[in-house]
Formats: sequence, structure tokens, C-alpha cells
Amino acid sequence: MLNLISFQASPLGAVGQIALLLALLFTLAGLWLAAVGGLRSDARATEGARRAIWAVFAFTTLSVLVLEVALLRDDFSVRYVAGHSMRVSPTWVKVTTLWAALEGSILLWAWILSLYSFVLSLTLRRDALRPWALGAMFVSLLFFIGVTAGVASPFTPLAQIPSDGAGPNPALQNHWMMAVHPVLLYLGFVGLSVPFAYAVSALITGRLSTHWILVTRRWTLVAWSFLTAAIVAGGWWSYETLGWGGYWAWDPVENASFIPWLLTTAFLHSLQIQERRGQLRAWNIWLIVLSYSSTVLGTFLNRSGIVQSVHAFSNGPVGAVFLGFLAFLLLSGIGLAAWRAPHLRDEGEPSAPLSRESAFLAGNWLFLVFSSMVLLGTLFPVIVEAVTGHKTSVGGPFFDTFAVPLGLGLLLLMGVGPMLPWRRASGERLLTALRWPGLGAVAALLVGLLLGVRSVGVLLTLALCAYNLMGLGQLTARALRERGGDPLGLVREQPRRYGAYLAHVGLVIVALGLAFSGTYKQSAETTLNRGQTVTLLGQSLSLSSIRQETYPYGTSKVALVQVNGRAYQPRANLYVQGGNTLYPTPAVQYSPLGDTYLVTTAFDPAGQWASVRLIESPLVSWIWVGTLVVVLGASLTLATPRQAVRRTVSAGLQAAD
Repeated sequence: MLNLISFQASPLGAVGQIALLLALLFTLAGLWLAAVGGLRSDARATEGARRAIWAVFAFTTLSVLVLEVALLRDDFSVRYVAGHSMRVSPTWVKVTTLWAALEGSILLWAWILSLYSFVLSLTLRRDALRPWALGAMFVSLLFFIGVTAGVASPFTPLAQIPSDGAGPNPALQNHWMMAVHPVLLYLGFVGLSVPFAYAVSALITGRLSTHWILVTRRWTLVAWSFLTAAIVAGGWWSYETLGWGGYWAWDPVENASFIPWLLTTAFLHSLQIQERRGQLRAWNIWLIVLSYSSTVLGTFLNRSGIVQSVHAFSNGPVGAVFLGFLAFLLLSGIGLAAWRAPHLRDEGEPSAPLSRESAFLAGNWLFLVFSSMVLLGTLFPVIVEAVTGHKTSVGGPFFDTFAVPLGLGLLLLMGVGPMLPWRRASGERLLTALRWPGLGAVAALLVGLLLGVRSVGVLLTLALCAYNLMGLGQLTARALRERGGDPLGLVREQPRRYGAYLAHVGLVIVALGLAFSGTYKQSAETTLNRGQTVTLLGQSLSLSSIRQETYPYGTSKVALVQVNGRAYQPRANLYVQGGNTLYPTPAVQYSPLGDTYLVTTAFDPAGQWASVRLIESPLVSWIWVGTLVVVLGASLTLATPRQAVRRTVSAGLQAAD
């Protein structure tokens, strides 16, 4: 009787919940079929598991569409819609509300996981890894769909239907980037489930040579590219929304996305050593297990309520289950790796200290130390509070003390690695290879000093960035001379190599943006009366007028300020569900050399004055542009001709046999 009443009160909610339950049922069936297919080498069972994924994808897609329809139709009989939407919200806000709160965000995660599983089911080779890779994906699907269908269902009906909803979080409707950043982040996080599934299947079958690495590289690059774009998009959202003129604050949830990025970057480099030399087998297994597990850790931190963050969801019922899933992933990885330990030993002679392998391995250690320190700083307040009951915090200075030297070390190794040959290099050859990059570094250092740069960290960044660019330029020029000076032909022949070079150039651009904007940002505040002119940071500011704009969902106060004769219109938004809290929208003049950033901090109710903060940040735009170059480079590495991929995978299969 209760179910009938729920269906009558919320038909959309009932359809969505039934779709989730059917997706859960096919997940269980697919997991069983995958296990049978793997244990018995039963091709029909494996094919059944593959088709079960199609059904899971179809039903999770239906549940997402149902929730979107409920949001767009203002169906407040669904608790999620009533709690996080309202009639007067703009359409784009209603669409993004799907992932603006806990239950909907986990549903989106489950759907993206089913999408990756569906694509994987279409591309998997018919080999021994196939059923176990499908089975590993089904385990992740079982958890996320189970959570969505059970403890965190967005389709729970309401007994008493309100006339309007409570509305979305004001901070999440203050900028259009909310429509982009979370989706990119989930595509990055969830994408790591595929290389994790391959690692699990390699451990179960004992096929631990290069095959699983070869088929995993592209999946990892796709996930890494989305994660890179997501982190920087989140920084841009912070820059454009929070009104402080920054983009990174070592916030716990920011850190939770950075840790998987560090570990995945290390994995992308070390897999090349296994591919080329058959070494670092155990290292690669551990890196991908830790990478995927760290995404679950980040989700736990974001949704458990144990950390305070502008990005975090409030306390919810899923913290304990996410912690349990994290423990399951780690224990499973440890158990399988221990079982296969004899097969994870490297073959052949160790790499020489002066070799590309050693440079990559040194970089991996820096990535691992970096991620461990970020994790320590993120969890330390949680541990202290759990043990002592006292609240504490770890601020930016702690993270900066190790982030700067480790970042410089990674920049150094990023330039050394491509210059070194595989196996070993003589000291004389190394000195010859690094001569021009070294001269470029010295020249950049001198230019920085002449331009007035006195920060040691910025000077070293300048030198190392020039060193990287000179090295990549030297390698490219040499290849052009050998191949007759055809750059397009060179890229077509080796897109993977030159895509990596381009991604490194993008990282150099980002490093320069981070160094200069973080060190030389200037900020000053003042109160402007109408018609008054004030000089601030060497610029002339005057307040022309203040106007108020009214919308169904709130109001905006807009100040018209002249900065050196150029009109700026910073605004502060007041949302109907946000109380008296003002949410700033700064006015930013982007420039290649630096941004001028103006934000209002207070208004006179009579409209006669406004308090403003002026921020000058050099080279901030280089971060956004550099990230675009990084993603373009990573995309180029995916353009390896299909025939070459097939030859490489076939060689890996023969080695496995």
C-alpha cells in the first residue's frame, strides 16, 4: 500500500527508482556472469556479462533523464527536487542541480561509470583479461548504483508536497562554470576505474607483462586529461566566484582532486618503463590501485562532512559506506599484489643511474612524496579532532613549504628525462645534451634579474622553464634535420612523442603563471564615494553609479567603476534562499601580462558609496592557456595510428604468452 501511495504521489520518482533497481539487478547478474566466464573460460557467460553492461547503462541513463525531467518540471513530490531546486531558478541552474547536491552527484557518478563500462564493453579484446576486467567494473558499479538506489536515492518521495522548493546552493548558481567543472571532475575520477579494472584482471590472470599496460595507456590519458581540465576549471570557478582573487587555497576538497592527479601522472610516466624495458611491474600496479582508491577517498572527504570546505557537501549518510569501499579497494589490491608478488619481479638488469628510466623513477618518487604530504596535511586536522576533540587547521604555508621545492624538482626532471637515452648514458653525452638547455636557463635567470625579479623561487622557475623549452626545441630541431624538415610529417609519424612534448610546453606555461601570480599578486581595498577619484595600486578608480537589478531568484547590486578610464561592473548577488549573504561576481580584465580584478565588498543602501578590492595578478591567464595546451598535447598522444597500436598490443600478447 505504501509503495502504491508513493507511486501515485511521485510517478517520476517511482520510474527513476525502478530504473535504478533494474540497473542494480543487471549489475548483480553481470558480475555473476563475468565470474563464471573468467573461472570457466566460458565465452557465452562473458558475452552475457558484456550485454548486461548495456542494460545497466540504459537503465542508469533512464534514471538520470527522469531526474532531469523532474527538475525541469518542478516536480516537488521528489524530495531531491524539493530540497535543491525552485520554480524561479534559471533553466541552466535546474539542469546543473542534478549534480549540485549529494544524491544527484552520486547518481551522475554511477551514470558516468556505466558509460565508461559501456564503451569498455565495445572495445575489449577477446582474451583472458576480458571477463575479469568486466567483473572489476561490475564491482564498482555495484557499489555506486547500490548507494544511489539505497542509502542516497534522489527519488525518495515526499508525503507532503510543498508549493515550491528550497532552491539550490547559492554559491553553485553564481557562475556558469558549475555546469562544467563537476562533470569534468567525475569524468576524470571515474575514468580511472578502467585502468584499475585492467590491473585487477592482470593480477587475477597472472598476465603481468606489458599487455595490460599497453591497453591501459589510452584510458589513463583520457582520465588524466579530464582530471587536469577539471582541477584548473575549479580554480577558474574559484577565481571568478569567491571574490578573493585566487584560484587555489589548499582546500581539503581541492587537495582530494590533486592527489589522484599526482599519482596518475606518475603512472603515465612509469608505464613507459614497463612498456619499453619490462620493469616497474609492481610499481605500476600499486600506482594505479592508489590512484583509483584516492578518487574514492576524495569522494569520501567531499560527502562525509568530516572536512570543512566551500566545495564539500553537508553531512550525509554515505560517509561510512564510502570509507568501507575505500578499505575494500585497498585490501583487495594489497591481497592480489601479495598473491602475485613472485610474478611482479622485474626482469633484466637494473637501469643505470644516468638513463631515462632513472629520471622517470626519480620523478615518480617526487610525485609519491608530494601526494603523501598533501594527504598528510589534508587528514591531519581530521585525525587531531578524532583523537583529542580539538579543532585545528593546516593552512597554505604548510603546503607551500614542500610544494615549491618539489615542484621545482619535477620541473628539473621534466627537462632531464627526454634528453636522456634509455638504458644508460655516458656523462660526456649528458653534458653535451644539456649544454644548450643549461645556457638557456642561465640566460632566463639573467633576464629575470634585469627585469627586477628577486624571488628565488620565481627565478628558479624561470630558469627551469627556459631549460625545458630549450631541451624540447633541441630534440625537435634534431629530428627535423634527420627527416628533411617536415614538421607535419614528423608529428604524423610520432604523435605520441610530440604530443608529450606539447603537454610539457603547456606545463611550463602553467608553472610560469603559478610562480608569478602566486608571488607578485597585489591587493588593496578602499571605499569609493560617488564622483570621487582614488588612486590604488597606481591606478585611478572612480565610482560612477550603483544600480540594482531584480530577478525572480534574487537581486544584484552593480557598481559602475572607472579604472584608468576603463569601465568595470563588479556585482554582488543576493539570492532569495541565501539569507543576507552577498555572493560576489568580480569584474576581471584579462591580459597576457596580468589581470586587473575588481570586486565589491560592501554597498551603501542608499547607493552613495561602495567598498571595493583591487587585485593585480601577473600572468594568471597563462594558467588557463597552459592547461589548454596540456590537454591538446595529451589529445595528440591519443592519435597514434591504429595499426601501430595493434602491432604493439600483439607484441605484448606474445610476450604474455
